[in-house]
Amino acid sequence: MCTEEKKNQIVELAGRRPQQADTAAASAIADVSPLTGDGSQRQFFRVRLTNGRFFIAVFPAGGKAPEKGEARSAWLIGRHLFEKGVPVPRPLARDKDSGLILFEDLGDIRLYDLVHGHERIGVKTEEYYRQAVRALVHMQIEGGRGFDVAWCWQTPSYDRRLMLERESGYFLQSLCRDYLHLDIPNTALECEFSDIADHAGRAPAHFFLHRDFQSRNLMLKEGKVRIIDFQGGRLGPLGYDLASLLFDPYACLPGAVREALFEEYLKVLRQYIAYDPERFRDEFHYLALQRHLQALGAFAFLGARRGKSFFLPFIRPALHSLHILLAGQITRKYPCLLHLAERCLDSLSPHGL
Repeated sequence: MCTEEKKNQIVELAGRRPQQADTAAASAIADVSPLTGDGSQRQFFRVRLTNGRFFIAVFPAGGKAPEKGEARSAWLIGRHLFEKGVPVPRPLARDKDSGLILFEDLGDIRLYDLVHGHERIGVKTEEYYRQAVRALVHMQIEGGRGFDVAWCWQTPSYDRRLMLERESGYFLQSLCRDYLHLDIPNTALECEFSDIADHAGRAPAHFFLHRDFQSRNLMLKEGKVRIIDFQGGRLGPLGYDLASLLFDPYACLPGAVREALFEEYLKVLRQYIAYDPERFRDEFHYLALQRHLQALGAFAFLGARRGKSFFLPFIRPALHSLHILLAGQITRKYPCLLHLAERCLDSLSPHGL
């Protein structure tokens, strides 16, 4: 529900910055209705104007400094990406005191809506994925140029410490221990996690990293793919966001489609920079493992601790995908993690998943 106080803040900001909010005056606002966010604690509202146009109002989760820091990042990173020609929503206006931001409204259709629950990927949907791949490369290369790490509200870059604490450590604690209540000996697993992080950390990390580039964060408007939820962006390697898209448990893309999109990515990347494809493929496997560990930890934490049960059914497909990666030729050297993935899959049945 949009309280009268929040509505007044929206009206005031829209009226204060009419040229950015795309409205003639505060009185032009006809309706404010709430929207749901996925894992975010922020509050989202769709604002309808009397002229038939819309924009989105985003409030931080609370009045604390970290939440306002996230809002600041959303504004600064959003403006940077928009100015670089990345297809993100146009940032319209911002109130520094409250953290309220007004963005262009991209509608309600996500790439997820075209793939979830469907047995095959149609030609039109695959073209949207190819468009997403092209947008990803542009965002990574151009978004990395001139990016100021002072805009980041979490960490300025994707590094080994983040991998071990917020990805593999997150996976162990949130999924394995807290949710599945597994007893896990640490020593051997820690060695494997350390080795994965070492390999993943060898990839050049001066590109823009979205860190949650998947089908629910890709909107479709007027036949174009648009990117949202970029406020957690930072500098990082190329392969991570591609792994997020190709191994997205919300979509479960067929292997042939994943490989075709992988090749499309390399083709587009060559138009921007020179990057050895074999090196990229090797880095990609390790970064894909890191992405799976992060996503699994997040699904368990958000689903069980935050009460967002929507995320829980995606644990199984993400574990299956992790298992496939661990059984691959390059990453077959992690038997402890492979065994743990199998234990996790076996333990899901009592949870009805």
